[in-house]
Amino acid sequence: MRTYTFNISLSILNHLGRNLYRSFITVLGEAISNSWDADATNVSISIDREQNTLIITDDGVGMDSESFQNKFLKIGYSKRKDNVTHTPKGRPFIGRKGIGKLALLSCAKKITILTKTIDSDITGGVIENAGLDQAIIDDVSANDYIVSIPEAEIIDQYKANLANSGTVIIFEDITDGIKNKIEYIRKQVAYFFRFSILDPTFNISINNNPITLDELNDVIQSTQFVWPINETNDALLTRIEESDSLKKSKNLKMSGIKVAGFIATVEKPSLLKIRGSNEKVTLDLFVNGRLRESNILKHIHTARIVESYLYGQIHYNDLDDETDRFTSSREGVVSDDPKYKELLSKLEKIIKVIINDWDVWRVDINQDGDAENTRITRKERKSKELYSAVSDDFIPPKENNASRTKVEGWVRELGSDAEFNFITYSECFVSENLLRKYILDKNITIDTTRANKVSTQRTQHNQAKNRANISFDIREDDHDLTYLSMNDLSALVESDASLAGQNDQASLYRDAKEYKPIRDAMAHTARLTRIAKSRLNITYENIKARIITLLKQA
Repeated sequence: MRTYTFNISLSILNHLGRNLYRSFITVLGEAISNSWDADATNVSISIDREQNTLIITDDGVGMDSESFQNKFLKIGYSKRKDNVTHTPKGRPFIGRKGIGKLALLSCAKKITILTKTIDSDITGGVIENAGLDQAIIDDVSANDYIVSIPEAEIIDQYKANLANSGTVIIFEDITDGIKNKIEYIRKQVAYFFRFSILDPTFNISINNNPITLDELNDVIQSTQFVWPINETNDALLTRIEESDSLKKSKNLKMSGIKVAGFIATVEKPSLLKIRGSNEKVTLDLFVNGRLRESNILKHIHTARIVESYLYGQIHYNDLDDETDRFTSSREGVVSDDPKYKELLSKLEKIIKVIINDWDVWRVDINQDGDAENTRITRKERKSKELYSAVSDDFIPPKENNASRTKVEGWVRELGSDAEFNFITYSECFVSENLLRKYILDKNITIDTTRANKVSTQRTQHNQAKNRANISFDIREDDHDLTYLSMNDLSALVESDASLAGQNDQASLYRDAKEYKPIRDAMAHTARLTRIAKSRLNITYENIKARIITLLKQA
């Protein structure tokens, strides 16, 4: 086997940034992308966390001796030379600048590359980064730094993997160690590398187990709502749409731009967290099946609560054209690129639709929505949220599906009445107790008629306590006024001599009399008729206005 050298100055190699790629998943991404560009059908990833080793094997076209020297070891070599943009199988090239291999060449203390084409013998080399570092310090010429020849035992060990063609890359002693659990790595690979959208024959496995959409079941089964964008042929979206957890879906169009994908929301923000890591699923941009920028929502400042529930995938392959729009790290898009800015502008309009839909749909299923959305009043929203919080306790578990469905129907049926009553009870509680505070403050005397009512109410109250064998106090404040309702309280206010001739309060008692029977029905948890609700609202607004006037005199 011949020896090889780097086809670039070692000092330039160092200045380019051998540590440009810092995450383990980035290294995997570069290797998987290389396998894609090599027209591989199968990529096998072997991870040994204890031994701190990584082995990536593919069955792509591989490299002969000339290609290994003049392409792989040439930092900056572009596969798109001479305007070639696709592989012989018709796959769009992922690689562009030819510096992505820096991720591979610097992530471990020792990297062994074995490769062959269908017409060549196995070739390759060994890069010992300690020796490379010393060569850079010593300012050794690239021609004088010899890439080591792989050991014969290593070649024999992997000869069967390269029976036809392909590449094996062995990473020993990963620089920062393999910190993530295998489960987490599998989820990231399943989510971040969606080459199957373009070519379903491209298969990835980790430790002999194929990567499938089953890795993403956690987030799939947590998805409540989804908005497919344009025509999307995506198995992940199909799984989401078939999920039992999905409540609503709405197709959206993004015109004037060739984009596909989906945006979805989960029931709770915590469900976006990838188990076994500190990472979470976000709204990400893909180009030709590879993640190009995660969390693109950071460029769209809505500052609305729905953002914490949202994830998705936007596929925009037209970003990959004659212009290189990607950052040197290959982990993002140049922020001021006109084509990218156009995408973000159109996406912002989509997000505004989603923000409103999400609030409507969440409220419809009795869950908290967007408090900043003004389509319903603050009181209505809080009442809905309270009703949801209370009624949730009565919903049978998912295992009891028949009963759960029936009870959920009952809860939905009661919803509008309950929300009205919750508001109305709160209004009664506040207005009546403030009126009691006002009467006490003004030292208004309880007349004989009202005093007799208090005596009767107090007797009935004590009798009820005795029948229930209750010895503790029920009322926080056992003042006589707590036994009087709005009509009696208003009568006391109107009878006060200090208020004589004040017309604003003259009709308070009249309104309170009409208010009482409807109020009592509501307080006894009855469902009110439409007319009763309307009259209660109108009458209460009159009462509230008059109480506000009184309180200004307090």
